[in-house]
Amino acid sequence: MTEQTERPLAGPRPFGERRTWPRSFADRLTAPLPGVRALARLAREGRLRPGPEVLGEIPELPVEPGPVPAVEAASVAATWAGHASWVLSVGGLTVLTDPVWSRRILGTPPRVTPVGVRWKDLPRVDAVVISHNHYDHLDAPTLKRLPRDTPLLLPAGLGGWARRRRFTRVTELDWWEAVELPGPAGMVRFDFVPAHHWSKRTLFDTCRSLWGGWVVTAPGGRRVYFAGDTGYGHWFERIGQRYPGIDLALLPIGAYEPRWMLGTVHTDPEEAVRACQDVGARLMAPMHWATFLLSAEPPLEPLLRVRAAWAATGRPRQDLWDLPVGGSRVMDAAGVTVTPAPSPSPSPST
Repeated sequence: MTEQTERPLAGPRPFGERRTWPRSFADRLTAPLPGVRALARLAREGRLRPGPEVLGEIPELPVEPGPVPAVEAASVAATWAGHASWVLSVGGLTVLTDPVWSRRILGTPPRVTPVGVRWKDLPRVDAVVISHNHYDHLDAPTLKRLPRDTPLLLPAGLGGWARRRRFTRVTELDWWEAVELPGPAGMVRFDFVPAHHWSKRTLFDTCRSLWGGWVVTAPGGRRVYFAGDTGYGHWFERIGQRYPGIDLALLPIGAYEPRWMLGTVHTDPEEAVRACQDVGARLMAPMHWATFLLSAEPPLEPLLRVRAAWAATGRPRQDLWDLPVGGSRVMDAAGVTVTPAPSPSPSPST
């Protein structure tokens, strides 16, 4: 018996409700967090960033800034702004995922590629989904650019953070919970789903808020899965069982070396392809690479490995949306992939 049969989808919760959460979500961890010995080993090995011998790959990272395509409500469009930041069109709504338009984030060198979409070129943002509170996914300077009545969909425990910044339409969800927002063709559903990760923003808030991904379902049944930040594990199969018919999976492929340190919280390219199969998605769009140098693998390696892993499955090449930063793809109402025409004179800017 599948998880979908055992536990039907919950009805949507009221938007904007205020709730009381546990003090800690550490019981949701699927692997222990690194301790002092692991951090000491990391410092001893010195494998925090790519070595100088491969940094020459940075100019080769694919960057093609272009416009956000305008599509009908029955279509799905995805534009990769970089890292885990996407501009999605689902059910006629414009949705931002983990928006980071800043040049740099705390504790990390500046981004090595420009933001793929100029802020002024964004359409009106109908919703923002956040996967967790790490600085490369929850960027306060970027969110402050938004109108304060923009709907923010957050993991449990992050509502207070947003309300302190005067956002007025804030909803927090636990795993397997959902809210709905009205779109041109009806209600668009947002389900918060588990991930193999963790949360921390200060010295004193480890796992005080939840982490996860989002499944966005349009009125006609089109589904997009945004995995956020995650390692590989059993949750992918469970998500696929509860949300059959996922059309597009946005999956992380970078920040994976060294594996002994990062393997439980970041998928490598081969694991990301396996995760796409586990959730039953037809299309996969890689993310979480080519933007910030967060770990030791060479900058171009994630792209080469994900292409090889995809080819090894025998799945159609066009179903891997390995976009450049700023690139877009559209799945029309018939499920056909369309590549929008490039901008005649793109001018990237943060």
